[in-house]
Amino acid sequence: MLGQMMTQPLLISSLIDHAERYHGQTEIFSVETNGTVTQTNWSEIAANARRLASALTKLGLDPQDRMGTLAWNTRRHLEIYYATSGAGYVCHTVNPRLFPEQLTYIVNHAQDRVLFFDATFIPLVAALHGALSEVRHFVLMGSRDEEALSQIPGLQFYDELIKTGDADFEWPSFDENTASSLCYTSGTTGNPKGVLYSHRSTVLHSFGSNTRDVIGFSAMDVVMPVVPMFHVNAWGSPYACAMSGSRMVLPGPDLHGEALVNLIDTYGVTLAMGVPTIWQGLLAHAAQSGSKLTSLERTVIGGAACPPSMIETFRESYGVDTVHAWGMSEMSPLGTTNNPMAKHRDLPIEAQRKLRENQGRPPFGVELKIVDDDGNELPQDGETQGDLMVRGHWVLDSYFQLQDQDLLQDGWFATGDVATLDPDGYMTIRDRSKDIIKSGGEWISSVELENIAVAHPKLATAAVIGVPHPKWDERPLLVAVRAEGENPSEDELLAFFEGKIAKWQVPDKVVFVDALPLNATGKVLKRNLRADFENALAG
Repeated sequence: MLGQMMTQPLLISSLIDHAERYHGQTEIFSVETNGTVTQTNWSEIAANARRLASALTKLGLDPQDRMGTLAWNTRRHLEIYYATSGAGYVCHTVNPRLFPEQLTYIVNHAQDRVLFFDATFIPLVAALHGALSEVRHFVLMGSRDEEALSQIPGLQFYDELIKTGDADFEWPSFDENTASSLCYTSGTTGNPKGVLYSHRSTVLHSFGSNTRDVIGFSAMDVVMPVVPMFHVNAWGSPYACAMSGSRMVLPGPDLHGEALVNLIDTYGVTLAMGVPTIWQGLLAHAAQSGSKLTSLERTVIGGAACPPSMIETFRESYGVDTVHAWGMSEMSPLGTTNNPMAKHRDLPIEAQRKLRENQGRPPFGVELKIVDDDGNELPQDGETQGDLMVRGHWVLDSYFQLQDQDLLQDGWFATGDVATLDPDGYMTIRDRSKDIIKSGGEWISSVELENIAVAHPKLATAAVIGVPHPKWDERPLLVAVRAEGENPSEDELLAFFEGKIAKWQVPDKVVFVDALPLNATGKVLKRNLRADFENALAG
């Protein structure tokens, strides 16, 4: 016997319809590439999305054609999100920080038929357009620009294109498992790999994000996704905010501390989301300018391990609660968020704060386990560490257009992280499997050492890597970037570890650099550091 309930497909177009119907006048502030701020709302975003969807159908595109974007967090990018997926195409956000060779590979591998791009990227597209063999339509996200047209033959202009569309365009209905969007991994090894999301997985991910124990966007929130819309769809926030009817502040291309502090204070941002490197700049400017970030209530920090010192600074200096999160492109990206349980109210305050430092527990829709080298499941005791495995409603089962895949192990995806799980499901990332340090047969977490190092007031940032050692196989090396105007010594930094970690885990040496190498999503390229300093402890 089947239940006697209505059945409607879970489609992305239903999210923008809901936002228009019930939150149409809720404001969206967008910083454009020229620095100006435009004010729109969910109703106008929805109308423009329908116009664009209508215009795209007139270009003779096929269903499921990929629509590439090279764009910042702006209102036009938000319109493209809904227009492309809603019309049955695939929204393919491309990371503009990648090397030109990687960009060319990704756009061609995805077989993008349309490439939307912000004015910032006119020189990049002009240089690459001849090599982008599958693209049929290049669209500048703005008004007519004759100079750009002279550089890119046949260039179309977004503001003209949507005028050819119909604001009364009706969203098509189709199977909820139809592909909706495409993101490529950052390609730390080999070519980047595509993760193809479905309408169903995206809507379920939005439901998951909007639960109170995860992020819980609400119609009371003013949300600023600092994480780019080209990085795992801004962690799904453009979809979840439409579902909840949140105000949004889209920060555009300038993600420096001063610009972000000004946006928070001007528009009353209550919830901001980004990676640790972004918040370092924001906190530095807030301290320098005297801003108290009065409106800000929560930050969600993911993309890399959040140093406990950053959580403490947000809490003690600004009264801001920090939600530590973890996920991957392969997971849409939500995997865990760190929010407490009722039983934790009785813990001493320091124990409560300590609990908030790990990556948290999974929501409904995600399952985690840890296994040993032979695939045997390990206990969830908070101490035993193993390879982290995941499965769930918004986790991939194969990469886009890659042949001969044997990706899953008994239905589980191997994340490449080494972690512990406690009985309540709270997960602590000990390291990436390729970054964990094995010294004399014992494991040392580079993440744990980094969290200690970056708390030193004379350091701007730091990374820890394992380098070859003649006796112990590997030993930790601290690669440090001094804070502006500071000159800490090696002895001073190594002494900072005393009492915080076992003596044998303290790094053997400190090397100072002007900056750490970062990949296109702001993560430290430890493979580069290992190559540069592989002989640092030789002899």
